Amino acid sequence: MDEFEDRGEQNSDAALTHPNSIRAFDTLGAFLEEDEWYPARAEGWHGYWVHYTGSNAEIRCFAQIRVEMEVLLIYAMSPIRAPEQLRAAVAEFVTRANYGLNIGNFELSYEDGRVRFKTSLDFEGADLTPNLIRNTIYPAVRTMNSYLPGLMKVMYAGAAPAAAIAEIEG
Repeated sequence: MDEFEDRGEQNSDAALTHPNSIRAFDTLGAFLEEDEWYPARAEGWHGYWVHYTGSNAEIRCFAQIRVEMEVLLIYAMSPIRAPEQLRAAVAEFVTRANYGLNIGNFELSYEDGRVRFKTSLDFEGADLTPNLIRNTIYPAVRTMNSYLPGLMKVMYAGAAPAAAIAEIEG
């Protein structure tokens, strides 16, 4: 799957034994269509690629149903990757950003420098509703959009992570 690494399952026969997850996947697709996210089905996965146009960047997202777990995952990807020599500074930025967040968390791949923001929702034994999807996807993209200028300053302007976070959280 281009640019996406996940430790979860791809489509499998297990989906046949998890009808709640299949309904949730259908609900996710319908929500993304109705809310004008223009989803593109991720072949081989119970997921969709979508884009969000924020005030600071175009953010690529992956919305996935983890079938066997009955979990909705939303990943909002940074459009830039952390250069190898700056990954320690970016890790500090991510750690400082994560502290005190109410919903979701930032992740940094030390392997390739990808930065993403993840939100998730466990809907085991419950219906996944459009409102629950909305309350999972919008915090992911809005948080990535809000913190992206600080991340850029750390990567390209030599800003100290603490200063970048202080400016964002003011």
